[in-house]
Amino acid sequence: MKTRTKSLAAVVAATLCITAFAGCSDNSNSGSGNAGNGTTTTAATNAAKAADTTAADNNTPADTTAAQNTSSGDKTNITVWAPEALVEFTQGTLDTWLAGQADWNGKFGITVSAMGEGDAATQLLTDVEAGADVFAFAQDQLARLVAAGALSKPGGVFLEHVTQNNDAGAVSAVTLNGDVYAYPETSDNGYFLFYDKSVVTDPSTLDGVLEQCGAAGKKMYMDLQSGWYDTAFFFGTGAQCFYSLDSDGNIVDCTCDYDSDKGLSAFKTMIALASNPNFSQSTGSDAALFDPNGGTAGAIVSGTWDAATISGFLGDNFGAAKLPTMTVDGAQVQMSGFGGFKLIGVKPQTDSEKLTFCHLVADYLTSEDVQKARFDTAKFGPSNLNAQQSDAVKADAALAALAEQLNFTIAQGQYPNDYWSLTEGFGTKINMGEYNGLDDDALMAALKDLADSIRAAR
Repeated sequence: MKTRTKSLAAVVAATLCITAFAGCSDNSNSGSGNAGNGTTTTAATNAAKAADTTAADNNTPADTTAAQNTSSGDKTNITVWAPEALVEFTQGTLDTWLAGQADWNGKFGITVSAMGEGDAATQLLTDVEAGADVFAFAQDQLARLVAAGALSKPGGVFLEHVTQNNDAGAVSAVTLNGDVYAYPETSDNGYFLFYDKSVVTDPSTLDGVLEQCGAAGKKMYMDLQSGWYDTAFFFGTGAQCFYSLDSDGNIVDCTCDYDSDKGLSAFKTMIALASNPNFSQSTGSDAALFDPNGGTAGAIVSGTWDAATISGFLGDNFGAAKLPTMTVDGAQVQMSGFGGFKLIGVKPQTDSEKLTFCHLVADYLTSEDVQKARFDTAKFGPSNLNAQQSDAVKADAALAALAEQLNFTIAQGQYPNDYWSLTEGFGTKINMGEYNGLDDDALMAALKDLADSIRAAR
């Protein structure tokens, strides 16, 4: 696959550099017009032809994928993967858009199939040739896809749309070692605080939330047995943990200073939280804990996936806010954590015209208008800066809380499986009270064992 990707370099560069001047896609951040009514110019087709000539000069092999995906007549069909709940939306949106693309609607057809963002990379890497041409995936899969040569980088005007129209976190999520490999689709994966307004009237501090929950006979819930959630404490105190990758997306090094004074402060805060009688470990079905019929939650750290259910339980008492500050060495420090994003990728093609069309599709699916429509349909939080400022998005309490929290988070990169199992074991010991009462030297020794193992993980 790496050999095939290298042979496509000239195709990608020629196609996307020339189309940069074609004005072929309406993914502007101006907010004017309807992206579905844009018409592709013939310059894009000419660009594809020029790129095809370059490919031929470099002895690029014939596009077997295009041959397999030819539909009735002379049209070539491309496949788009979208989560099952959005298949109908995506198909209808693309059908309307393609009908207005004079240079492309007679040449290409689009079929949308169901595939979850969390499964897309695994399915695609099982058989890249048989995988979708355009696909949505979770941002922590980026490095795997890059390593397999399964992503065609946006260039020219497409690259400008990515870098200029989306928030900084989303741009970071599609970037690996300085190169952009995909299109941001959402900025809506992270965690924040849900709370019952009849229980918690001030969600600003962790100590205050715990005290208010206890006063009402309720509890605050959070998952301390997860390397995803415990970064709220470690990153909040300024500790670091991330893996460095080579140009193929393989892990080559790890920076982790959990065995530092900053890490020790985070560790002590987690131990104190787990020991607080008004706190409880999350159960895995957090939303149900707000059920007025026996629910015991006054506040829960979770994400947008629980928003609709929790809102249904709490009604007018539904509250959402960024994570609170925590007391660290006598001072208030903002809790941090991971931020997550959904992305859209384009699979490399040996047919340069098909490659250009696939990038046009990905560019359109991540445009301002489509992100707004996707929010209206499925409450996916936009990464597009203009879409984020729409009245409907700003009125969504959960997304507003997440947007504020994302200002204090780090985009999740690639972490090996061992990282997750190591941090799960560490958090489990905290919850079981195994570190209670230990002095700083003993706690630092435990952190060193954890950090050494994390640094060695691949």
